[in-house]
Amino acid sequence: MVKRAHRLIAVGLAAAGLLSTAPAFAGKDLDAIKQRGTLVCGVNTGLAGFSMADSQGRWSGLDVDYCRALAAAILGDGNKVRYSPLTAQQRFTALQSGEIDVLSRNTTWTLTRDASLGMHFVGVTFYDGQGFMVPKSLNVKSAKQLKGATVCVQSGTTTELNLTDYSRANNLQIKPVVFEKLEAATGAYFSGRCQAYTTDASGLASTRSKEAQKPEDHVILPELISKEPLGPSIRRGDDDLFAIAKWTLNALLEAEEYGITQANIDQMKKDSKNPGVMRLLGAGTEDTGKPLGLDKEWAYRAIKTVGNYGEIFERHVGEKTPIGLPRGSNDLWSNGGLMYAPPVR
Repeated sequence: MVKRAHRLIAVGLAAAGLLSTAPAFAGKDLDAIKQRGTLVCGVNTGLAGFSMADSQGRWSGLDVDYCRALAAAILGDGNKVRYSPLTAQQRFTALQSGEIDVLSRNTTWTLTRDASLGMHFVGVTFYDGQGFMVPKSLNVKSAKQLKGATVCVQSGTTTELNLTDYSRANNLQIKPVVFEKLEAATGAYFSGRCQAYTTDASGLASTRSKEAQKPEDHVILPELISKEPLGPSIRRGDDDLFAIAKWTLNALLEAEEYGITQANIDQMKKDSKNPGVMRLLGAGTEDTGKPLGLDKEWAYRAIKTVGNYGEIFERHVGEKTPIGLPRGSNDLWSNGGLMYAPPVR
């Protein structure tokens, strides 16, 4: 019995040793990005302020800048990104199949998506909520006045599901008019086929500023009928890439907390004696890149490439842009918002 017990203990220890030394997930996706020398980023087919290509094919927007920051952290150059424009229906299949490395396409983090689609959400880049836009001429002041109304909506989105829930909960008998492509939904609304258009409030502001012949002729109603935490995601199966993707976002937020900007980053890297700033920018003896499999200036490159989170927000969707969104929930926690990053240390 003693020998048998010793044998079982030995087998158990050997198994434990194998479990402790084997990595939970190999960095296969991260390795592929490095070998390819390009990050493939799935983005919207065209949503002003978030991801939009100009006439020269140059992409810009809040979601685009996250991809540029991630490429700078991993590959050393924020321009080493190939953008793949995807519809709402295409986006998850593209990520699951390996067509893209990261999905950064105004996508809502939900339980079902997180738990059953083989993807990890990196974090929240924009706190949003679903709303409604109507022609000013209808003289509608509240979404609860939309009883029996036709509402244009894009299929394959949480927007479509939320619309059904809201209509049922408030006995509104709303008639959804569903389109696969965003451009078709907005085009139908502006042509008068629908009495209202619904999507995330940020998307409403973007659409009104970009597509309406006279933006002042359209009103965004005050109600938000859902929570829409938007953020990037990656495929499950590569913990190394997941860690880098998370901490790149956190670095952009922490940079804003420390007052690090594109304009002053080099001076702060050189002169700051704040241990947190030195750690974030790779200026001190601490190396935050090592646990991520990166060099110590990974965060410096990401911030240098796109600026801190506040700069990204103001550049693409802030109050001085045609979209004109206040920071609101997307302000730092220290300013009453929801943006809060775990410490980079």
